[in-house]
Amino acid sequence: MLDQIEDLKRRIEAETLDSEEAVEAYRIRYLGQRNGLVTLLARQMSQVPRAERPAVGQALNALKRLAEQRLEDARNRLRQHRQTRPVDLDLTLPGRRAFVGSVHPLTQTLEDITRFFERYGFSVETGPEIEDDWHNFTALNFPPDHPARDMQDTFFLEEPTQGKDGVVLRTHTSPVQIRVMESRRPPLRIIAPGRVYRNEAISFKSFCLFHQVEGLYVDEGVSMADLKQILHAFARALFGDDVQMRFRPSFFPFTEPSAEVDIWWPDANRPGGGRWMEILGCGMVDPNVLEACGIDAERYTGYAFGMGVERITMLRYDIDDIRIFYENDLRFLQQF
Repeated sequence: MLDQIEDLKRRIEAETLDSEEAVEAYRIRYLGQRNGLVTLLARQMSQVPRAERPAVGQALNALKRLAEQRLEDARNRLRQHRQTRPVDLDLTLPGRRAFVGSVHPLTQTLEDITRFFERYGFSVETGPEIEDDWHNFTALNFPPDHPARDMQDTFFLEEPTQGKDGVVLRTHTSPVQIRVMESRRPPLRIIAPGRVYRNEAISFKSFCLFHQVEGLYVDEGVSMADLKQILHAFARALFGDDVQMRFRPSFFPFTEPSAEVDIWWPDANRPGGGRWMEILGCGMVDPNVLEACGIDAERYTGYAFGMGVERITMLRYDIDDIRIFYENDLRFLQQF
């Protein structure tokens, strides 16, 4: 047994450990837990005569320490070599340009809209994007089978049935207004920004999802004049002091009277030097909507408005295709 130990010691001392691969092979060959040569010798101790065991045990321990020490020394040597070897770096090469991100144009517009209305005392409210039929339609004066429901192509998650509301991806952020009016008493002055969904054919001017900001002001004595004043101030803030606006009579189930707001968009290539572009819809809150939320329509009046963030962003930055907002094309995003 002592002869075997001495022979193995000479083999260990003769090993060349000059690479990571050689070191790992050495560890497995001599110190592996199953078939390492030192490990196998140690398992033969039970066959050594009792009188010889002390000497053989000391020799085995010394052999194991030698094998482990050689392994540790080789690892340290390779580690030091990695840290001190020269780096293959050409200092004459130009530096790599750091790519800095930017705020998405839709987010920029949304933040500008939010900041404007916050200055006028509007608080920002949010709500779920998955809504029930009551908050998305019925409470907003869309009775069942009302033709006004056809104005909005809806993604239904659960179709309405007898005695049970349907579940939809919200088609506007107006349900947030309903939830606020149900839970609080006037005066109320809020905006509700967020994503909405319509089951529409995708084209350069329409997409299956987009962003809206809706506003609501309910108090005693609120009038159409208040609505026109805040929207005129809003248009000047986003499009400049020389902006031209017009209100056109329109129809929305949840406001009466209702109007659509256009701004004049100069375009030298068009007859007349430009065209009118719609930016939002608005009106006085229908008394039926107030009553559905438990608000006394004889005492309180209110106005509401809703605008598409994509449409306003396209006008501000002269973008002619709504789909580009969602393509994550770096060439487009880097312009902002």
